[in-house]
Amino acid sequence: MATQTAPLWRDTERCYRAVTARDQRFDGQFIMAVRTTGIYCRPSCPAITPKAQNVRFFPTSAAAQAGGFRACRRCLPDAVPGSPDWNVRADLAARAMRLISDGLVEREGVPGLARRLGYSERQLGRVLTTELGAGPLALARAHRAHSARLLIELSALPLTDVAFAAGFSSVRQFNETIREVFATTPSQLRAASLRRGRRTEPTSSTRLSLRLPFRAPFDAQSVLRYHASRALPGVEAVEESAEGITGYGRTLRLSHGPGLVWLSPQADHVRCDLALTDLRDLGSAVSRVRRLLDLDADPEAVARVLGADPALAPLVTKLPGVRVPGAVDGPELVLRTVLGPDAARVAALGPRVPAGEPPMDTLTTLFPTPEAVAALDVTPLAKTVATALTDGTLDPHVGRDPTELRAELAALGLDADYVLTRVLGAPDVLLTTDSAVQRSATALGLNLADAARGWRPWGSYATRYLQIFDPEETLS
Repeated sequence: MATQTAPLWRDTERCYRAVTARDQRFDGQFIMAVRTTGIYCRPSCPAITPKAQNVRFFPTSAAAQAGGFRACRRCLPDAVPGSPDWNVRADLAARAMRLISDGLVEREGVPGLARRLGYSERQLGRVLTTELGAGPLALARAHRAHSARLLIELSALPLTDVAFAAGFSSVRQFNETIREVFATTPSQLRAASLRRGRRTEPTSSTRLSLRLPFRAPFDAQSVLRYHASRALPGVEAVEESAEGITGYGRTLRLSHGPGLVWLSPQADHVRCDLALTDLRDLGSAVSRVRRLLDLDADPEAVARVLGADPALAPLVTKLPGVRVPGAVDGPELVLRTVLGPDAARVAALGPRVPAGEPPMDTLTTLFPTPEAVAALDVTPLAKTVATALTDGTLDPHVGRDPTELRAELAALGLDADYVLTRVLGAPDVLLTTDSAVQRSATALGLNLADAARGWRPWGSYATRYLQIFDPEETLS
């Protein structure tokens, strides 16, 4: 796995240089708070750069809020790509953040979060406060505030309904949090959004259109082609033109009912159209889609390491911003892996979902649950894996410890490296047994065992470059 390094936010000199340069590449990687104004911002905030002695840096918005700062209404520091640390790091804090972003605290509370991570609530709180500057409740509160802002600004949902959809237990708690975090009331936040023309009118209260940010460069076509090449009819759909893939959609199995998502790459964002059964699933849906496309990656950091290898440098230059494809559901990914060519037949037997509006009208089916797959006529290995997923012997979710999950997968004879890359977003897994990787390595004269040491901690991205590379192609 990746080598641990000191977190960026502790390097105050480097952070202040990024703020002075208004460098958008650092948005989401740390938070800047200004003592004299009591406001926290993204590094690229267009406001006048404060003096160095008046600035503090935090790892998360929750930490800044816990320090008494409120969010800047000019730069909207929560509307940025997430920190790449949550994939690069495999420690408790990173795993907790992945689960919090998926909405686990709203569904199961802090006890459920601690249980999933295998720690006591006290241990978990101590570690998160030390590492991230805030405990699990404060981190979940920041996540709820972000979800609430999206619903306030982008939906016509009554504010009372927004409160509960975002995961707040009461309207009073909702109002207090919005005032504390954004220094305004929910109604004022909505009025300001309408004046800016931010809302895209939904056809119903459960349909939203969002702009998902990413760190440039972003090679949208390669990651969308990867998903398109494995698309299961009914579960997924693809739209193409002469320019490439213009849209990719799929069904989502969410906590409060099925959802549909349609993704359309744009120059500076990915348009994300969502149709949800229940808006309480908004945060979880967005988190899963971001993992699917690896939108929180730091392409500049990847390019610095892989571009230093003379064999890979031409390809890195030619295809900047390649991403590692993720997954929206761990059990589904594992089952599709063991089912192989039979996955399409099994998927067709999944439960139907309510018809969506174009282009989502081709999304008709949820992938079957492990319980349902275990009852079907499938291979013995697929039945064994489905049973293990059903009884909890195998539990692939984004908060898992990679070593423990690897052991569970290996015990069933599964390709642990592939699953860790797709489900956990593990950044440093080189798929040495992949046939495309082997062909490209041979064509480029690479010894994979030796080269892998120089590619750390980005072996998963090296895998993608080698999979994309055509050995018949000449790179100059």
